[in-house]
Amino acid sequence: MSVILPVAQRGEDILRLKAARVADAEFNSDWLMQLASAMIATMLERSGVGIAAPQVYISKRVIIVASRPNLRYPDAPEMDAVVMVNPEILEFSQATCLGEEGCLSVPDQRGVVERAQVVKVRYYTLQGEIVEKTFEGFPARIVQHEVDHLDGVLFVERMST
Repeated sequence: MSVILPVAQRGEDILRLKAARVADAEFNSDWLMQLASAMIATMLERSGVGIAAPQVYISKRVIIVASRPNLRYPDAPEMDAVVMVNPEILEFSQATCLGEEGCLSVPDQRGVVERAQVVKVRYYTLQGEIVEKTFEGFPARIVQHEVDHLDGVLFVERMST
């Protein structure tokens, strides 16, 4: 059974740091596999649709994007969880959309954030293979939200007032 990790809350320093890249030597390591597994378990336990390593006190560039309907996001599309190591958004569409966001690190607040409708992302798998993939709609929103965490930005800083 996977470990459920504590989640950093707004105001904690870890959430303001720019996370470090995962080093080549860390790919395919037990450490990285266990981190990904614990992040997924923690995200599911808290009804999240994404999570970033800094949210579980690990300042590394690892995110999970896992859109699926749940209590917090009843209309979310269903997709398999994608673990992204060292993700980089290569392209943002000109078209944007407004959508409501919440965050496991800001449990008492939700807000509307404008995001690109489509993003193209380059990331590595846990094994170190490089992947380029395009995400659209709600999954694209999750990618942007989680990549923000890696750069020390919370969604509340991007909210439209």
